Amino acid sequence: MSDSTIILYDIPGRSTESKAWSPNTWNTRFALNFKGLSYRTEWIEYPDIEALAKKIGALPTTKKTDGRDHYTLPIIYDPSTQTVIADSTPIALYLEKTYPSPPLFPPNTLNLTVAFPAALGTQFSAALFQIVIYHTWKNLNDAGRTYFRETREADFGKKLEDFAPEGDAGKPTWDAAEAAFNTLNRWFTAAGTAPETTFISGNQIGYADLVIAARLIWARVVFGSDSKEWATIATWNDGKWGKYLKHFEKYETVV
Repeated sequence: MSDSTIILYDIPGRSTESKAWSPNTWNTRFALNFKGLSYRTEWIEYPDIEALAKKIGALPTTKKTDGRDHYTLPIIYDPSTQTVIADSTPIALYLEKTYPSPPLFPPNTLNLTVAFPAALGTQFSAALFQIVIYHTWKNLNDAGRTYFRETREADFGKKLEDFAPEGDAGKPTWDAAEAAFNTLNRWFTAAGTAPETTFISGNQIGYADLVIAARLIWARVVFGSDSKEWATIATWNDGKWGKYLKHFEKYETVV
């Protein structure tokens, strides 16, 4: 590989379908693949993220509950510009400015698209998180499992197994997730009256669509593409989500 190859730092999973599972790093992986950029992945386990970020000069992305800096993935290093950036939205903006073709942001959508991940998190990702968190833990390597369980259970005050338990006890959580998908589905039709578009950005793929697809990939990988859970999700809204994700298959390369 040449010295211009971008490095994407990602969290590995143990799924035989894909080592890449994290929705936030999939935001960036999709963006890199969409733009056809040369990159390679370096796999970093959860306990090692902070040390890596400090070593290469990546900024913290949030604060922990105790006020300390919190370092998260994705992070990229672009040797062409000697730039290190953390967090998927700043990375997308950097890629768009540095490598403008093909565009990640359709005309006149930049401001709304940058705000979209936060809106998606409130209305959709939080509900999806409830049904996938335990399976996300199961998908992690041993090096990340203890960290993930301890931090998530401390944040939410309950066992991972209790987020969406098997059987009738988990039905309210799954019902809430389906309701969130219904809300997202309505966003594809402007004001509830215009014809439904193929993509949330309109009739061409934009960064907002990559963010949605990243969350669908997350569920598909941690549940397994042959699982009853993924089959349920894929068929919600008259099978929309399984069909929607097929539009992104050519951008699913993991290198």
